[in-house]
Formats: sequence, structure tokens, C-alpha cells
Amino acid sequence: MKEKVLSIWPEINLIQSKDLREKVLDCWVYAIENSVLTPEDLEVIPFSLLIKDCKISFMNHKRTAVQLSVDIAKRMKDNFRDEIKIDMDILIAGAILIDVGKLIEYDKVEGKLMTSKAGHLLRHPFSGVSMADRFGLPYEVQHIIAYHAKEGDLAKRSVEAIIVHHADFVSFEPFKA
Repeated sequence: MKEKVLSIWPEINLIQSKDLREKVLDCWVYAIENSVLTPEDLEVIPFSLLIKDCKISFMNHKRTAVQLSVDIAKRMKDNFRDEIKIDMDILIAGAILIDVGKLIEYDKVEGKLMTSKAGHLLRHPFSGVSMADRFGLPYEVQHIIAYHAKEGDLAKRSVEAIIVHHADFVSFEPFKA
């Protein structure tokens, strides 16, 4: 399963810390193994059930949000130099994991994709933090997961969480009806 996850998530290899990289990979393996979805499903299912006729796949949205996060952080570091500190490993790990909890939000009934009971009761920032904590991911990564969506609007986000939040919404909002 690890090879399959790495095939859909080559960005995991951007994480320099071997320990952090392994924890992110293990978290994704766990999420898939506890989901009705396969890695192959993630390449074709819509990234949101809230968008009617969404043609953007889960992985297309996710990888775009990660890539945008990295691009934004690099540009900020280039322009602001020593005036800003951005931990790229934390940023990348958080960006890769922000929607890991969504895997339990999906259910399949008679071949049709729908929101699961867990998805109705617990939004993915909460289930994602729970999964990340299970694998000992740093609180800085859990912070990004917890505050990437609207749940974080009243919180003070870290620099990494601000970047990931905006990258996620830039790759979501244009498709919202």
C-alpha cells in the first residue's frame, strides 16, 4: 500500500525529514485502509460532494493545493529573506494531510458516492487531526490540519497554516457554485 500512496502522492518525497516523511506516509496508508476508497478512486472521485457536477478529482485538487503552498512559501522566502521563517517540511506535511480526514467522510451505497455517517457528524479537520496524532505527527502539522478550513477562521494560524489555508481555498473557491 505504501507504494500506491507514493504513486498518488510523489510530493511526500519533498519532505526532507525521513521521520516526518514516514509518519505522513503511514497516516495516508491508515486513512485509505480505513476508507471505502482506494488510491485509484482518489484519482477520479470529485474533490467535494458539495459541488454539483464537480469534475476536479480529489487528487488533482489536493496536489494543486500542496504545489501552490510550496510555490507561495518559496516566493515569500525569496522576497522576505530573513524576515520570515517558514518550515518547509511542516508546510508540506500539513498541506499533504489537510484532507486526510475526508477519506472517512465518503461512503459508497450501491456504487454511488455519498457522505458517510462519520462525514455527517465530524468534519475532516477534526478526523484528520485525530489520524495525525495517532502517528505522532508534530503539533505544528496538526495545527495546519485543524485550521486549514473554516474551523480555523477564529484562530491564530501559523505562517505555514496561513499559506496552506489560502492555497487550499484558491484551488477550491473557483469551482464552488
